[in-house]
Amino acid sequence: MHRHVVRMRTIGLALVVMALFGGGIGFAQTQAERNRKADQTIAREVRHQLVMIPWFSVFDNLAYTINGTEVTLTGQVRNSAIKRDAENAVKGIEGVTAVHNNIQILPASPGDDQIRNAMYRTIYGDPALQRYALGVLQPIHIIVNMGHVTLEGVVANQADKDLANVRANGVSGVFSVTNNLKVENAS
Repeated sequence: MHRHVVRMRTIGLALVVMALFGGGIGFAQTQAERNRKADQTIAREVRHQLVMIPWFSVFDNLAYTINGTEVTLTGQVRNSAIKRDAENAVKGIEGVTAVHNNIQILPASPGDDQIRNAMYRTIYGDPALQRYALGVLQPIHIIVNMGHVTLEGVVANQADKDLANVRANGVSGVFSVTNNLKVENAS
């Protein structure tokens, strides 16, 4: 009988230790899960706010990173109003404590404007890429800076990415093309 009591006390003590230390691990995982969900909520809201900015178009690129409750904005835009509006929109998001605005304002250039228009017609006018022209938010962004073109955004497959690159390289007056398009669901 004495052994049984000792064994029960040992099991009881083990359960208490597990509850104390195991509960702490469970709390840490729960807190980590809460932080992850908060980060996802902030990210979703940042993206929503950025695409809702007036004058944001296929010729602008806005990106962001989140570090805890701080958001860093990056990208390239054609005018200072978009840069300012992006910062103000993100500052108003619940849970965001700081916004670092590293968005570059592209220089005004009639030559770049001509390239933008030609690039848009060339890429979105291609029969294989026309489906990307549908909708309000077109997924292939065309950034032109002093004759240098960068393609940003997401396409459905590698063939579309390659075709957009070939079409962009065929536009007259372009010095270089950087293809930063990402393939949807690529691992």
